[in-house]
Amino acid sequence: MSTVFFIGEHPKTFEVQRHAHDYWELVYCTGGRGRFELEDGAAVPYQEGDAVAIPPGERHANTSDEGFTNIHVQLSNPPFPFRTAFRVADNSEGHLRAAFTQMLFYGQAEIERGGLILSALGDLIASYMLAYRDSARFSPPVEKLRSVIIWNYADPGFALDQAIRALPFHYDYLRKIFKRETGQTPLEYMTRLRMKKAERMLSGMPDMDFSVAEIAALCGYDNPLYFSRVFKKHFGASPTAYAGGRRRGNMSVL
Repeated sequence: MSTVFFIGEHPKTFEVQRHAHDYWELVYCTGGRGRFELEDGAAVPYQEGDAVAIPPGERHANTSDEGFTNIHVQLSNPPFPFRTAFRVADNSEGHLRAAFTQMLFYGQAEIERGGLILSALGDLIASYMLAYRDSARFSPPVEKLRSVIIWNYADPGFALDQAIRALPFHYDYLRKIFKRETGQTPLEYMTRLRMKKAERMLSGMPDMDFSVAEIAALCGYDNPLYFSRVFKKHFGASPTAYAGGRRRGNMSVL
């Protein structure tokens, strides 16, 4: 799970001087428009409803002629497979804005185990941004199936094959183009998401204490033994051994 290090909000602002952070900075524009100016001379323009991710160590400035307002957070370990700044547009339902707003609220609220909520929201925001960024690369049928998998992979009752057949596309055609565009079969794609979540939970935070059966259920498996076999095949160690090795610093993330 991600660790949240800072949560802030800019009232109407015209310029933020060049600076850098030790962690990823995720910024949601709640009003106005502007641009992030990066150290290599590149610029990332944005407007209300856009979110921008700035990688660790990237010196950047934020400027605007008309002024902007935003919510910004710093977090570690988002699931981004790249180290460059990028921008995404929120969806029509405003899911990203809602997640950033909740992050701001819980960052100010003093509630027991609030860090767990913030970490979950950090993972949610990062996952939204990754999904919205990646979605432009895929055809509508593949993006539809990806969306179904992303929304349901952690549900033990989710039947992937039935979900594929329920979509308005030919079954074999959809599987074929999904493999071509993502490099994975639908099952491999879903398993990767489940294993990444399991790895984060087993690597996890010091105040988290889940059994293997609980982690299995939270990652979409109703059979802990089967979950353990899949995990061992993916990581080369059982969930229990992997968790112990991570605590001792002997396991590397795959």
